[in-house]
Amino acid sequence: MAITVDPKTQKLNIRFRVNGYKKQFYLASGLNDLVKNRIIVESRWEEIQREISLGVFDSTLERYKFGSKNLNAENQYSELTICELWGKFCEFKSRLIKPSTANNYETFGKILLKLPQSLTLAAQLREELLQNHSYHVARQVISSLSSACDWAMDSKLILSNPFKSLVLPKQKNQNESIKAFTLEQRDLIISAFDTNATYSRYTSLVKFLFFTGCRPGEAFAVCWGDISHDCTKITINKSYATRVASLGATKNNKKRVFPCGSGSKLQNLLLSIRPQSPEENSLVFRSTLGQRVNLRILWRAWGGYWSKQKFYPGVVKQLSDKGQIPYLTVYGTRHTFATWAIASGSSPEKVAYWLGDNVQTVLQYYCHPDVTKSEAPDF
Repeated sequence: MAITVDPKTQKLNIRFRVNGYKKQFYLASGLNDLVKNRIIVESRWEEIQREISLGVFDSTLERYKFGSKNLNAENQYSELTICELWGKFCEFKSRLIKPSTANNYETFGKILLKLPQSLTLAAQLREELLQNHSYHVARQVISSLSSACDWAMDSKLILSNPFKSLVLPKQKNQNESIKAFTLEQRDLIISAFDTNATYSRYTSLVKFLFFTGCRPGEAFAVCWGDISHDCTKITINKSYATRVASLGATKNNKKRVFPCGSGSKLQNLLLSIRPQSPEENSLVFRSTLGQRVNLRILWRAWGGYWSKQKFYPGVVKQLSDKGQIPYLTVYGTRHTFATWAIASGSSPEKVAYWLGDNVQTVLQYYCHPDVTKSEAPDF
């Protein structure tokens, strides 16, 4: 262990070796063996490790001595606080990110205001995040801070990224290995929506997601003017961001035309719900109140919601609770489409175009051949 306790004084010390040096290095902290002091010492040890990996290790240990004023100056952390660095990062990114991401960054900024502000206390900041927020939120904030520090390094604001080794791993759930539905499960979900007294209105939306593989936000933005009169072509060129209630470009800023084969399930769906003389700007999918559908509404119908300390499961959650299907999020519709499109003979290049993504992403993240059978039916 690099961090030790002096048996006589009960003070915390750091002992370590470095390749290329014969001697063992020793650094006294002068701090008692307390939880809060261990956080400080661990942070200093992590700093030493980073400098060793960067090839800028100070073998005199002068820079690392506790109480030394040279540590931050030599490490070029400058006088920036966490929030100041985050503000500069957000200002730089403001022209490059979507409104929904900017909204997330604003939320993270409010969280950071209540946390330690020194970059040398990165480990302590992470622990406070985990104590006061969900694992998911803590993971997102730490990951974003790491990105901000990478940017700050490129901008010559700091020398190293204290959060790089602190990024939390993504939690796995019991269905982590399952990414797509089988065709039987897909059809069971559609049938369950169709017969559900509360959520049957969203059957056509669920079908559309399964039959096109588009992102939910893209489906929320589709108007009848985006669909050809005979319902054989769908132009997908915009998306609706629920959190900021705004309409913008698709995630990758890619405009695409999705083909609906003559007599296909998708064409028949569109023909069945198409008004006789639809207005071009009229939304294809609306809520029960006639408003634009958003993720919040779809999540309630799909997974469920809490009300007065009681949980009301959605259509897919009910099927999962009965053991009829694995529970996957709404984005499972996108994975399902990609998986079965490729299994049915469509080239990865075509599927990537239909999804508005690139071939590498489709093959790495969206295609799950283990879900398909040896025979690939017309889906």
